[in-house]
Amino acid sequence: METWWFLALEFAVAITLIVMSKRQPFPGPSKRYGNILLVIALLFLIGETSPRETDVQAHLFFLLIYGSLGLVRGVQNMLVNRDEVIVAPFAGFLFSISATAMMAEQWGSLSVVEEYAAFGTIVLLGGGQTWLVFRGLLIGRLPLAWSKAGLVALQRGQISGEHGAIECFEKSWDLEEEHLNPMAWTALEKIQTFLGNESESEHWKKRLAESGGQDAVAKEWLEAIDSALNKINPKEEE
Repeated sequence: METWWFLALEFAVAITLIVMSKRQPFPGPSKRYGNILLVIALLFLIGETSPRETDVQAHLFFLLIYGSLGLVRGVQNMLVNRDEVIVAPFAGFLFSISATAMMAEQWGSLSVVEEYAAFGTIVLLGGGQTWLVFRGLLIGRLPLAWSKAGLVALQRGQISGEHGAIECFEKSWDLEEEHLNPMAWTALEKIQTFLGNESESEHWKKRLAESGGQDAVAKEWLEAIDSALNKINPKEEE
């Protein structure tokens, strides 16, 4: 019966990752992580129908290894690459639960010193997981990543729609990193001018002027936006 709790956990985390990946500037990492977890969970579910049911230890070892791999990659994405913020918290969730469950199963055979060490480890895991949730899910804004995603979408010719350049650039502003705002405003002003939307273009032009104008934007960024727009046929985009 215990295995069904772990199956429910695996399916819940996998589906949550896949759904929430759409809200990330680069949905690929979290979507892949969720898809792989979903496939493994389905295999475990099929295993439950066999004459010999899957042992709970198989779930614990899988979650421990898969969670640790997700932690390494997720923390890198969250703090170094700054592309997405949801893999690390959910991978940490899998790792913490499996590690705690494995220690709980061995608790009766531990010495007093080992019990204190295990308790300290559980406290550290809880503290680390709390930080991951706070840093990733609660305050995980990614203005630079949204700007990069907007430029990638523009280079692909995807201006509007879900994860289009306009949507990405509109999400790329940030009060704490105000130096990034002119990048978004000038991109939106150029895009709206390109599409012939004069009122929208004027709106973003004013926002850009309030942030220092084009002088506050790197020349390379302006050239990249212009180069991407020059490759797009405005009639096709409309």
